[in-house]
Amino acid sequence: MTATETLSLSEIEDLAFRALVKAGTSEENARPLAVATAMTEADGVASHGLAYIPIYAQHVGCGKVDGTATPRLSHPRPAVICVDAATGFAHSAIDLGFEQLVPLARELGVAVLAVNNSYNCGVLGVHTRRLAEAGLLGIGFTNAPASIAPSGGARPVVGTNPFSIAAPDADGSVAVLIDQSASTIAKSEVMKHAREGRPVPEGWVLDADGQPTTDPEAGLKGSMVPSGGYKGVGIALTVELMAAAMTGANLGTQASPFSGTAGGPPRTGQMFIAIDPQASSGGAFADKMRSLVDSIHAQEGARLPGDGRKSHRQRAAERGVDVNAALLETVRGLT
Repeated sequence: MTATETLSLSEIEDLAFRALVKAGTSEENARPLAVATAMTEADGVASHGLAYIPIYAQHVGCGKVDGTATPRLSHPRPAVICVDAATGFAHSAIDLGFEQLVPLARELGVAVLAVNNSYNCGVLGVHTRRLAEAGLLGIGFTNAPASIAPSGGARPVVGTNPFSIAAPDADGSVAVLIDQSASTIAKSEVMKHAREGRPVPEGWVLDADGQPTTDPEAGLKGSMVPSGGYKGVGIALTVELMAAAMTGANLGTQASPFSGTAGGPPRTGQMFIAIDPQASSGGAFADKMRSLVDSIHAQEGARLPGDGRKSHRQRAAERGVDVNAALLETVRGLT
C-alpha cells in the first residue's frame, strides 16, 4: 500500500508557495499558483496538484516559464479584455484579467478574456468555477502542445486542449462543472504512469506509427487517443481556434512541450467567456438550472459533471488531503 500523509488545504498551499518562491518565482506569481494547487488537490485531481510543483520549479530554473513575469492587460474593445502573460504563469495573467472580466460581464451581460504568451494553466475548471461562484456562466478554453493526430493521420497537430463550462446556482456556488479534455485521458496521467513505471490502459495512447500501445513512454513519443474518435479531434480543433487563433497564442504545433526542459516558453493561450445569466434568461436561469439538476439527481446513481469534485472538496475541507509521501518528500526538498 502506498504511504501517504494527510495535509490541510492551507498546508498544501503553503508548501507549494514556498517551493515556487525558492525556485525563483515572485511571491505575486507564486500565490495564485499555490492557491490553485490546493484547490486542485481538494478537487481530487492529484495529477495536476502538488505533483506539478517539481515540474514548475524545474521550468522556472531553465527559463521555460518566467517566474518573475509581469502580465500586461489591455482593453481593445468594450467587451474584450486581453492579457499578455509575458511567458509567465497563466494563473497570474488570469487573475489580472478576472479582476476586470467579472464586473464587465455583469455590466454588459457578456465579456471575454483572451490570454496569450502563457504557460500551462493547470486544471481549467478551477478557473471557470471562480466565474460561476461570482454568479456568471463561465466558459474556458486552453490549448496545449500538439499531442493528438487528425483523423486518418499519425502526426500530432493539436493538443489535449480542454474546455470547461461552469454554471452558477442560486446560492453562490456551482450547479454544474464540465471540465474535459479532447483526449480519452489527460496527458498528465500518462506522464504519471511513465514516472511510476506502470503501463497505461488500452485506448489511452498510440505509438509513433499510430498503433495502440500500453507503454506510456511510447505513447508520449506518439499521440493521445482522442475521446470519441473524430468527435474528440473536433473538440481539440474548436479549442485551438478559441485559445490560440483567437488570442494570438502559439498553435499546438508551435508550442514547446509542457514537460522537459527543451524548447523555451510554450506561449500557449487561454480564452474565457463570462455571461450574466440574468441578461439572457429573463430571470429564469436559477429555476431552470434547479430543475435540470434535480432531474438528474432524482435518478438513483446518476451524477452530474462536477459532483465528484464537489464531494472531494467537502471531504478535503473537513479532513484534509492524503498526499503521496514520496511526492511530499520531493516537494519539501525544494523549499
